[in-house]
Amino acid sequence: MWQWQLPALVPHFSVLSYDLLGHGESARPTRVPDLTLFSEQLLRIMDSLGVERAAIVGFSLGGMIARRFAIDHPDRLWAMVILHSAHDRTSAQREAVAKRVEQVEASGASSTVDAALERWFSPDFRLSNPQVMALVREWIMGNDPRTYPGAYRVLAEGDIEIAGNLDNISCPTLVVTGDQDAGNSPDMAMAMAKAIPGAFAVVLPGLRHMGLAESPLAYNARLLSFLQKVLARGPDAGSVGPRP
Repeated sequence: MWQWQLPALVPHFSVLSYDLLGHGESARPTRVPDLTLFSEQLLRIMDSLGVERAAIVGFSLGGMIARRFAIDHPDRLWAMVILHSAHDRTSAQREAVAKRVEQVEASGASSTVDAALERWFSPDFRLSNPQVMALVREWIMGNDPRTYPGAYRVLAEGDIEIAGNLDNISCPTLVVTGDQDAGNSPDMAMAMAKAIPGAFAVVLPGLRHMGLAESPLAYNARLLSFLQKVLARGPDAGSVGPRP
């Protein structure tokens, strides 16, 4: 997922990417998954590697996990970036995601993959980048059918438990989405940034959910600018000022 960002980040930072429980080669969850389970996984990884503090960057469900982690373990972050992640959905928005979860539970990931690619990428990009479409399709179809629906349900419901606790987040925070990401909308990003003390939001034009793959340079420039500003001011300096 992060292959489009790693070349820009690795020259400047020690970077760790990992698979959530139930994905890739990570172990399957030992209980019904929720945001706390995934937050605890991140804590165990950091502890096992001796990482005292980190900048946590989370995309979509990962953005919810990052918020849960920042609420539960504020002393372990020096910055946070939330990319294309839902916040405080309306009833209609929540129902739309819940229907997709039910579809996956009943018929598997193959039943949602085509609609997902349409939601995630702009039409022109889909037509001109069949190799990326094939790659992402492979990712979706490769998910473990025993654990994928449970993780999908966390994505559908996780914003509820953290929406009211964002004022407890204390680290410098950047929120980014695309202006065509209906499920993780600019309004959500702006509201999230307003709820997190000192946070700010950036909305990138012409991009849907998988903007990280569609326009890596736009994201990488903002990631680097934000993280370098935080370090220049000191990780405990709070807000980093104007939007990058």
